[in-house]
Amino acid sequence: MSLSKQSQKLSKRLAAIPEAVLEGVRPALIKGAEEIAATMELLVPVDDGDLKASITVTKPGQTTPAYAEGGGKRTAGPNQALVTVGNENVRHGHLQEFGTVKQEAQPFLRPAERLAGPKAKRRIIRAIGQSIKRAAGGKA
Repeated sequence: MSLSKQSQKLSKRLAAIPEAVLEGVRPALIKGAEEIAATMELLVPVDDGDLKASITVTKPGQTTPAYAEGGGKRTAGPNQALVTVGNENVRHGHLQEFGTVKQEAQPFLRPAERLAGPKAKRRIIRAIGQSIKRAAGGKA
């Protein structure tokens, strides 16, 4: 095979990698976000249960609930899975996490990410590697 044909073949394989990686990593992103959300649900302080019920996983391409993050809605990118707390009726997650002048902090967001995040990151890295191997024609 000529060098030109090999170069064209390699270019075709490299062009396939980004979409193949996105397709291969999405399940790992969603699973990681769901695990982080489940850990948050275990750690969140429960009085009425409204804060716990407001923990949501937003999958790639979907939109977060209103008021969940930054006071509005946000659409997850093709390579994002978002975990949010809050909705139009529940807006006190940050007050629980960081406390107020009158209330002690009861962190549940950051501890959940510290507990479940490393496993999710390892899963995502593994999915990226497998997707690249598959797109390049190797075995995964």
